[in-house]
Amino acid sequence: AHALGRCHTDRSGYWGPWTRAETSLSNEYYREMLENTWTPKKTHEAKPWKGPMQYEDPTGELMMLPSDLALIWDPKFRPWVEKYAKDEGAFFKDFAKAFKKLLELGVDFNAA
Repeated sequence: AHALGRCHTDRSGYWGPWTRAETSLSNEYYREMLENTWTPKKTHEAKPWKGPMQYEDPTGELMMLPSDLALIWDPKFRPWVEKYAKDEGAFFKDFAKAFKKLLELGVDFNAA
């Protein structure tokens, strides 16, 4: 769900949003991974980048972590990225199931 939010150097050391719609849940994260060109970040605010390894798009406005791009580098994960990039409804459906499972983890529904 990196479609939501952004990184802050004072918290994680990384900088920037994954998408241009950082406050909306969508499949843009998956589309950006496939449709953009990602190169290692070299500068930030006209100074050499001293933060942890991350990637940026050609504008320098969007970022991806190595763990994000691993999803397209790995031949078993890439089909999922391609599926979600093409079909936002499939992403929403699968995300809802996984999120429900996470929220209910440890809940005993049979308790009185």
